[in-house]
Amino acid sequence: MKIIMLGAPGAGKGTQAKRIAAKYGIPHISTGDIFRANLKNETELGKKAKEYMDQGLLVPDELTLELVMDRFAQDDCKNGYVLDGFPRTIPQAEALTKALADKQDAVDFAINVDVPDEAIVSRMSGRRACLNCGGTYHVEFNPTKTEGICDACGGKLVLREDDKPETVLKRLNVYHEQTQPLIDYYSEQGILKEVDGTLDMEDVFGAIITILEA
Repeated sequence: MKIIMLGAPGAGKGTQAKRIAAKYGIPHISTGDIFRANLKNETELGKKAKEYMDQGLLVPDELTLELVMDRFAQDDCKNGYVLDGFPRTIPQAEALTKALADKQDAVDFAINVDVPDEAIVSRMSGRRACLNCGGTYHVEFNPTKTEGICDACGGKLVLREDDKPETVLKRLNVYHEQTQPLIDYYSEQGILKEVDGTLDMEDVFGAIITILEA
């Protein structure tokens, strides 16, 4: 079962990806994790990626794809995987489709966790992070016992720069320009499935399982 997760930042796709991976015993693969593992193990691909990262440059698509395909070749991927955070653009998606086809392989499902922009802004701007222990809360969905104070360590909670409404809107604009077209791309391939990401987390997960087991 080979799955790609799609959705705007803050839609909850990472959380769902982890749950799918746990349920089916397949790895949750994010490009961030792949980069970190290759840098830590000082692989050839990791060294190449580090050259770009050290200069503050984005790792080129070809190298990112090489890292992803290298990860797919590992034993734990033999029954499938959940890919989260890649592809982000049409050229990346086309390159991935071709690289898999060259190995007589293909993705089974592209699952889009659909959440309207205004819901994402309200969801993310309600997040609070502890400066001391890194704990995260939400003023509406997961509030602390005492407002502004971390339940775990008593540290002060802040609204991170990333979660401020203006930052969230900027990230959403980039998403709509670059990543939204993937929804059309995978729809044309006949593998796109959509779930309503505004539902309760359990209901979203239930809807995804229904799709995967249909």
